[in-house]
Amino acid sequence: MNSVVVFVLAIVVVAFAFDFINGFHDTANSIATAVSTRVLSPLVAVIWAASFNFIGAYAFGTAVAKTMGSGLIHIQFIDPQVIFAGLLGAVAWDLITWYYGIPSSSSHALMGGYAGAAITKAGIGVLIPAGWIGPILAIVLSPLLGFAIGLVLMVAVGWTFRRAHPRSVDTWFRRMQLFSAAALSLGHGTNDAQKTMGIIVGLLFSAQAAFANFPLRFLHITSLDTIPSWVILYASTAMALGTLAGGWRIVKTMGQRITKLKPYGGFCAETAGAISLLLASHGGIPVSTTHTITGAISGVGATQRISSVRWGLAGRIVWAWILTIPAAAVIAALAYLVVHAVMH
Repeated sequence: MNSVVVFVLAIVVVAFAFDFINGFHDTANSIATAVSTRVLSPLVAVIWAASFNFIGAYAFGTAVAKTMGSGLIHIQFIDPQVIFAGLLGAVAWDLITWYYGIPSSSSHALMGGYAGAAITKAGIGVLIPAGWIGPILAIVLSPLLGFAIGLVLMVAVGWTFRRAHPRSVDTWFRRMQLFSAAALSLGHGTNDAQKTMGIIVGLLFSAQAAFANFPLRFLHITSLDTIPSWVILYASTAMALGTLAGGWRIVKTMGQRITKLKPYGGFCAETAGAISLLLASHGGIPVSTTHTITGAISGVGATQRISSVRWGLAGRIVWAWILTIPAAAVIAALAYLVVHAVMH
């Protein structure tokens, strides 16, 4: 087995490790509202979320994976060093923001790391401008869409149940929140797990010459248009296991510190997030689950009164969103320089 094959296989392992950290980091997106409203215990919530994260990777196609694999960076400039450095940048930023309890975007960290390493190798021309329009617009639009849908759902629920007894409303939405949490976890698994799938396929495609005589034929990737079933399986499994590990620092921020939620508010926030994620996944747009659900929670809180949302905290979260792509890109660029120097 030659050194290039060993290096590529090691990067595949690192990519699945990123999926684990993604699930670990983004657990809060799927379960924070269900835990904060006490609909589910933390343990049951993570098992519930992990199960539907796993299912979500299979349920709604691989359009996002194809965007990540071939729609952002010109494939002729991609090599194992670029992929490895990009993953290091994304993992480093994820762990930094997890440590400080900041719900940043694993998706944008991966995109930023990928771009930073590629640009360091071959310059700004490696980027496919058209491919970045959707993801960049989504940074602004996904939280706004989540906010709007969350607000509309809260108004609709308030109007529909305005004559119902508060206790019966609470009981009913505790049950309904099981379904909304499942839907959000499906959306999370569908959109987020696919990003690493696309990176892995792009990696193996770029290194296909090294695998010409390699006996394991499933590692021979000759097309960027199809995501192999084993990539889908391992990526979704890694994310589900990461979700099971939990990211409790961020759960507290998402579920308790932005605004206080009751079961019907949790249902509206989760449903708004799920709708937004599934729409983006259908269009092949890699969006941030974190951005979407944060916007949805804020929209739900704003229907009670504007002051019920802790806008100062929300502002700090927004700054983390703005910094994620460039910060991960810078870390990945430095990682590429080190990796390239060591490998040569």
